Formats: sequence, structure tokens, C-alpha cells
Amino acid sequence: MKATSDRQPARPSGRVRDDTIDRFDAAVGGLGTAAMLAMDRQLPWFAALSAENRSWLGLIAQAAIAAFLDWLKHPERTKPPAVAGEVFGTAPRELARAVTLQQAVEMVRVIVDVVESRVDELAAPGGEAELREAVLRYAREIAFGAARVYARTAEARGAWDARLEALVVESLVRGEVDDGLQSWASALNWSFSPVTVIVGTTGERMKGGAQAAGLIDEFRTLARRARLDLLAGVHGNRLVLVVGGSTDPLDAARHFVGRFGPGPVVVGPGAADLQSAVASATAALAGLRAAAGWPEAPRPVLASELLPERALDGDESARATLIETIYEPLRSGGAALLDTVMTYLEQGNSLEATARLLFVHPNTVRYRLRRVSELTGITPGDGRGGFELWTAVVLGRLASKGA
Repeated sequence: MKATSDRQPARPSGRVRDDTIDRFDAAVGGLGTAAMLAMDRQLPWFAALSAENRSWLGLIAQAAIAAFLDWLKHPERTKPPAVAGEVFGTAPRELARAVTLQQAVEMVRVIVDVVESRVDELAAPGGEAELREAVLRYAREIAFGAARVYARTAEARGAWDARLEALVVESLVRGEVDDGLQSWASALNWSFSPVTVIVGTTGERMKGGAQAAGLIDEFRTLARRARLDLLAGVHGNRLVLVVGGSTDPLDAARHFVGRFGPGPVVVGPGAADLQSAVASATAALAGLRAAAGWPEAPRPVLASELLPERALDGDESARATLIETIYEPLRSGGAALLDTVMTYLEQGNSLEATARLLFVHPNTVRYRLRRVSELTGITPGDGRGGFELWTAVVLGRLASKGA
């Protein structure tokens, strides 16, 4: 919570008398103790704090009273001491997370009330009005100082959180998962699952960090409206979103797709948690690179729907998936099944032409094609489905030849 203040407390209109200052000096220790007792009695949240944070607030209370006394003792100073630095400078920045600005202002009010309630006994006879005026003016400066401290702490915390967010997104993009990823995510209070990664373009290369931050803030607003959590990063003209809290990746992407730049928006598969989201990021980025092969792709599009393009673009993971989920099941169904589906595709999806070439009845072809659908979940007569089947079989045959 350390900060400095360029706003200085105004001097009281009347100089506080030396005998009043001496009496106040003798009572400083008792005032600090009285302030702590008053906070404990009047502020329910104070009692709920940890012993360490209560101790820090006690030091702040003592510092506030001591700084006021020092101000009164040195009227010759042309520039009084900075309130924020003297009162809050000893407290750790983490205290701002445990105590809100409203609570800090309540604490200041209690300290002021304690001092003001004892003005009559603290001031020398006839000096009560001067001391009371000084207390009230200085209290205002402490309140302003608290507000500045919290504003600067929030700004610093925001910059640090942005750095951590960039590190998390960068780790997922690079496929680097280690203990640091989890600790960074914890510092960002990330606890959402499942997780999916969505990628697209910004529409133009960001010309500066402020421009990228502004774009990400817009996505944060969309995420809050959808009750989703979000980490985001801009890499050149690529925009990477890490979205938590949705069981339907495609539905989650629809909340953001309108703010992406032109071109494809690719959605990676859902992951159980942030650490396992590397696979989602890898698939989404591979899909974005290969999406040019399917200009008519829906927007957004699942990375799994781009498996053929990804495989042709050199994505080994996509090749392995096509072989495992399509070619191997077909091969397990027998050579006739593979011959039938490939002949059917080569003959332009003609049942009769396929039956003639294979010397079987058209109903036999129908049965085998239904069997293909049962084994793979793909309809051979569908244009995209046929392309996916063809690609998978070719890749499978090439892999078998290499083996």
C-alpha cells in the first residue's frame, strides 16, 4: 500500500499553541491504543481480520496520529509531509486486498472520532478550537490519501495481473505446461472449468499495448454478460481467448464471435482444467492455420470439423485422430467395407455405379454404407463427410504402408 501524495494538507488557519502540542505529544501512545479499542468495538470486519492484518492497521493508526503531531510540531515547513506516504507507507501492498477502501475510510473516521472526542483534554485552555480545526483538516487529507493509495495499488495490481494473464495465454499457445502455469492462474483467481480456447483475428495488427488492452476489455465485458471467465491475449493479428465455465465450447464462442476480426473463428475442444487446455489451444491454432482450405466453414467452427484440412496442412494430431477414429474402425469392419466406401466416393456417390463395379446388389452397397455410418458417425453421402472419410482412408493406407 506504499504510495506518495502530491496533495498536501493545508495548514490550520490558526497556529496550534506549543503547550497544546506538548500535551498532545504526551498522549500519543494512549490515543493509538484508544483508536485500536474503538475499531475493535465499532467495526465488525476489524475483528474478523487476521492477527497480522490487525497489527498492520494498528501501525497505520499510530502512524496517522504521529504524522499529525509531526505536522503540528513543524509549522516552519513550507511543504508539510506527504500524508499517504507517512501514514500508509509502512503497510504491505497485500493489505489492500484484505481491507477495502470503504473499510479504510471507516477506520480513518474512527481514529478521527477518538482524537476529536478528547480535544478538550488534549488542548491547552483556550486552544480547543485551533486543535479541533487542525484535526478535521488533517483527517480530510488522510481520507484523500487512502483513496490515492488504493487507486495506485489497484493500478499496479491491474498491471501485474495483465502480465500474469499474458504469461498464461503465452504458455498455452506455446504448449508449455509446468508448475508456473498453475501458480499464475491461482494468482488470477482462476478456478473455472471446463475450459476451451477460441482463436481468430483482430482484423488488424495492434499498434500498441493500450490498443490490445482496450480490445481485451471489450471481450471481458462480453464474458461478464455471459457469466463466463476469460483470459485473453493478442499475438500480432491473432486473438486467443481462454474461456472457462461453459460445457458447450461452440455456444461459448457465439458470445464473442461478433467482436473478432474478419475470417475464421476456430473453437478448440473442451478441457477439464487450465493445465489440460494446451490440447484445446493446439487444435484451435492448427484449425486457424488450415481454415483457408475451407472458405465456406461456419463461423465459429469447431477445430474437430477442420480435421481434413489440418491433416493436409501437416497437423500430426489431426492425422492421428482421423486414422484412429475413422480408418481403424473401417478396417476392423473388413476389406469389403473399405472398398465399398472408397468406390462409392470415387463414383460420385452413385449406388448403382458402385454396385456394378463391385458386382453386388445395390442393397448390399446400402447396407455397407449404413455400416460405415455406424462405425464412424459419418454419412458417406454428405459432402464434408465424404471428404473426411476419403482423407482418413488415404492417410490410414499410407500409415499402414509405412508400418
